[in-house]
Amino acid sequence: MRDARFDFQVTHTDGSARRGVLTTAHGIVQTPAFMPVGTQGVVKSLTHEQLSSLGAEILLSNTYHLYLRPGDDLIARLGGLHRFIGWDRPILTDSGGYQVFSLADRRRIDEDGAHFKSHLDGSAHLLTPEKATDIQAQLGSDIAMVLDECLAHPATHDGARTSMQRTLRWARRARERLLTLRSGPVAGVTVSNPAQAQFGIVQGGVFADLRRESAEATVAIGFEAYAVGGLSVGEPPEVMYDMVGQTTPNLPVHRPRYLMGAGTPDDLVEAVARGVDMFDCVLPTRNARNGQLFTADGRLNIKNARYADDERPPDPACGCYTCRTCSRAYLRHLYMSGEMTGSTLNTLHNLHFYLDTLSRIRDAIAFGRFESFKREYTQRLSRRLHDAPGGGSRVI
Repeated sequence: MRDARFDFQVTHTDGSARRGVLTTAHGIVQTPAFMPVGTQGVVKSLTHEQLSSLGAEILLSNTYHLYLRPGDDLIARLGGLHRFIGWDRPILTDSGGYQVFSLADRRRIDEDGAHFKSHLDGSAHLLTPEKATDIQAQLGSDIAMVLDECLAHPATHDGARTSMQRTLRWARRARERLLTLRSGPVAGVTVSNPAQAQFGIVQGGVFADLRRESAEATVAIGFEAYAVGGLSVGEPPEVMYDMVGQTTPNLPVHRPRYLMGAGTPDDLVEAVARGVDMFDCVLPTRNARNGQLFTADGRLNIKNARYADDERPPDPACGCYTCRTCSRAYLRHLYMSGEMTGSTLNTLHNLHFYLDTLSRIRDAIAFGRFESFKREYTQRLSRRLHDAPGGGSRVI
């Protein structure tokens, strides 16, 4: 049974694209929504005030990192993650599984869970579906993800099936654990947010039959909502889009759908067209720190020498603080000088670009013109890809 403080309503549709309202104990999120990644409880180089000023309504934080440092027990004693980091809007926490699986030589997977060694001090840990659920209960996020097995690409059909079935078994264990925590006190676990929702994760690699099987079985477990996992791990974009399109029709229409980790601007548009409501990706913030800006004319690498005396803003069509006040020449100077403010200004711009893109997508859905929005966006992308280099900010 869903908590009264967690709800999702689809308010508009245009084809398979949906606009909706997600309600949590810590506020409302307009969907389709992009979640900036705050691994350690903060988006790198930004304050929460700056993040709020951009219009971010939900933040993603990382269970693995917060568990290792400063620890979920400490965060629970200090009132939960919202109070600990000073963010009063919704938070989604991942299960920590992706980070564990990416450790490669530091982890071992079996039916119990993921055995791994901390990247901080080498200490040994076991992350089980129950443990991941307990950690997130102590953190008190509004949305908690179940522990799933992240399969590397490429994989065989048999390998993907084995991994998908293990993820289903883990999902049942995670759900049983959360229901136990909801039913009453459990020794050693502080439930920091009784209204926390739990999302199941659909796996199956790049195989449509496995995706359908996983979706149907995950829905049968009975989560508050569902995520599409295991994509954007090296497969071609068109394959990812096909798998999303094969998966979302098998998910409930009245529950939000979250595409995990996929987040180029093109991914957002294509996945919304296939019925996705929520996104996260490190791309806008990581690329900002590396001097790459997203603009209406493509990606701009601010480190390039051609911008040394360029007095134009990064994106003349953008209204963010960075584009209103800074030239490309200045941003290049900051980057080449290693100034921290350069990362801040670049991150402000990139997150504004992503959040504004989703805002325009929501408006397009509400007014029944999403298909024309998508067509115009695709045509503009095609021109960017085929235009000769040297045209202003076009750096492909």
